[in-house]
Amino acid sequence: MQKGTLFLIPVPLSEEASAKSFTSYLVETINSLDEYIVENEKTARKFLKQAGLNIPQKDLIIYDYGKHARDKGNIKDFFKGLLAGKNVGLMSEAGCPGVADPGADIVAEAHRQGIKIVPLVGPSSILLALMASGFSGQKFAFQGYLPIDKTDRSRRIKELELQASKEDQTQIFIETPFRNNQLLAELLKTCKGQTKLCVACDLTDDAEFIKTLTIDQWKKRSDDFHKRPAIFLLY
Repeated sequence: MQKGTLFLIPVPLSEEASAKSFTSYLVETINSLDEYIVENEKTARKFLKQAGLNIPQKDLIIYDYGKHARDKGNIKDFFKGLLAGKNVGLMSEAGCPGVADPGADIVAEAHRQGIKIVPLVGPSSILLALMASGFSGQKFAFQGYLPIDKTDRSRRIKELELQASKEDQTQIFIETPFRNNQLLAELLKTCKGQTKLCVACDLTDDAEFIKTLTIDQWKKRSDDFHKRPAIFLLY
């Protein structure tokens, strides 16, 4: 029996950005599917409605691979439809599935199962921030979350600053939104004055903020990024 295809379906980064995030092919694709693997069922259903889903939502089969579900179940349980020949969509809570996202585990299993994978075009906060930073897009590294411990975090920041300078490589990282201000304070305390920092916040939202300045210039400001999704870039 021929196996189905796993479609990687991006989700808007903010509620106000729905119209900016849809392509005609994406809308066509979701209306050809009735089975999904999602990180957050509520977010997924809302997105599908906004995108113009014509299939009644009660007829959808939705597997939840959110944190609690991942801890309890077997990832292979999500593949019954795919192995039976059905096409299935994979959706993150926001942005591109598989990029800084647990959906990567689903994609890896699909490769092991010999299932075709089709990524759809959509918003990635990491790439949007890099595009808008003015930093090197030829060499860059996404570092995920930095350590929570202050000593370890300071040491890691110094390592990334040195790596950016030595290798001409943009360093990209994130923080839990309620700790953004603490991370910014640590960056201003730890980095050299002429090191460049970009903060890209609320990307694609009406409140979008993107600013690239030296550390010394940032020290003269009093920005508040508390509880606002943000990407930090050093160069």
